[in-house]
Amino acid sequence: MIGIAPLPVDALEDQELRALIAQAAALGVPDERFAGIVARVPHYAKALLRAMLLSHAGGSVDHRLKEMIRVQLAGFARDPYFASLRSTKAIGEGLTEERIAASNRYENDDRFSEAEKWALRYAERMYLAPHEIDAAFYAELKRHYTEAQIMELGAFIAFHYGMQVFMRAVAR
Repeated sequence: MIGIAPLPVDALEDQELRALIAQAAALGVPDERFAGIVARVPHYAKALLRAMLLSHAGGSVDHRLKEMIRVQLAGFARDPYFASLRSTKAIGEGLTEERIAASNRYENDDRFSEAEKWALRYAERMYLAPHEIDAAFYAELKRHYTEAQIMELGAFIAFHYGMQVFMRAVAR
């Protein structure tokens, strides 16, 4: 049962919103279900979709790494909807289901660089143990990422985790 039913995309009159939904559909994340739910408030939907597209597919942090983090966060949020979606861009860039699954056990996996491990650790700590993120943690992050990239990762983590919790709450 769905708490809030999605509006049919073809019934939306706002052309900008439809264009953003098409961009998201081309990326694969989010899909029309999410867009149809938030479309009940078009100006919010447009802002959310713009932010999601920018945070996920834009910036200077590798998109494949962000996709692994996004799926990792969906697991923390217990959100089967976002956990099941995959970025077509990340898959096109070589991200595999095997690597996504391995990102849940990244700590002792040689397939992940130290920088990737720190980014995955950052996402994990932000939601499972935020008290462990201190000056020493950020100092280590700065060995692998610029301050701008750390802010990009932090904002991405917070935003996508929040959207996953939202979907879990409204799309039952």
